[in-house]
Amino acid sequence: MSATTVSSSSDAAQPRKKPRFALLIATACGLGYLPKAPGTWGSLGGVALITAVGMSVATIPYGDFLRDYDPRVHLAVFLATCVLGVWSASRAARFWDTHDPQRVVIDEVSGQYLTIMVGCGLPYFVPHRAIQASLLGNITWHSALDWKYLLLGFILFRAFDIWKPFPARQAESLPGGLGIMADDWIAGFYAAILLWLARVAGL
Repeated sequence: MSATTVSSSSDAAQPRKKPRFALLIATACGLGYLPKAPGTWGSLGGVALITAVGMSVATIPYGDFLRDYDPRVHLAVFLATCVLGVWSASRAARFWDTHDPQRVVIDEVSGQYLTIMVGCGLPYFVPHRAIQASLLGNITWHSALDWKYLLLGFILFRAFDIWKPFPARQAESLPGGLGIMADDWIAGFYAAILLWLARVAGL
């Protein structure tokens, strides 16, 4: 047996290094390891994340109005979930040798964040009396986070994530982490529009 053959066999026998940081992000700090319906746990993680961000930069009452809250904070956090999600999901898929591992739930976190950020952030005419601060923080100066909209956004996103309307299911065929993440962004966008319409209707 040649030295080259021995070397190749030795390299193949070595276990792959576990991408611990990528798996930590891909599983949303371990939520993906929880038993039964990991996608639901991931969505709850998205609700918790946007609530935590909203509370940390809560709108401050200022006279008869509210000091304008900069929605770019939420946008920056969402984009971070997108970039880190694609990277970590790609690493996790390669490590587990599965196209879309069930334990990867950063896609649900990102999609759920998009649902609430857009659904509660898109502007529309609001009477002055409806402009108020929230203990859960705000998306924009006129869009307080309300528990009813958080719950509705969660339900809508889970429904669209399971249904996967066009082109969500087709997006799953995209390569690597992009395919894992893209269908949830599409589901999140559909859910966001219905959430916004619910706000417009005063539900």
